Amino acid sequence: MTVAAILNSKGPEVVAIRPDQTLEAAAKLMTERRIGSVLVMDGEDVAGILSERDIVRAIAGHGVAALAMPVAGAMTREVVFGQPADTVDRVLALMTERRIRHLPVKDKGRLVGLVSIGDVVKKRIEDVEQEAEGLRAFVHGAG
Repeated sequence: MTVAAILNSKGPEVVAIRPDQTLEAAAKLMTERRIGSVLVMDGEDVAGILSERDIVRAIAGHGVAALAMPVAGAMTREVVFGQPADTVDRVLALMTERRIRHLPVKDKGRLVGLVSIGDVVKKRIEDVEQEAEGLRAFVHGAG
């Protein structure tokens, strides 16, 4: 029931883009990969995160010209990170509280993956189903 279990299941891959690339390039990358955000990496450092919402805000403010803007101009700079030992319930609460759908994960200061709200909800449902099955088995065994 931890972030580590989610990452073990889905893998550590993180899709990233550089801060100097355009919002158009980011939108194309997100469309190709069928994802809702990309990490913005400056070398090995996380400079920010860019979500579909960030792109929509840029277009609302600047029109179609926003697509030529660098990612750095639209990304969220204050990135919230999770840790592998975080529980699914803690991550769900954090994502709800901060109104975020993607959580990069660091271990000892090193980026080790990214989980989405979909990943977390899927894991929570699996856990609930396993618990229910265990209870059914217990009840049938007691009868």
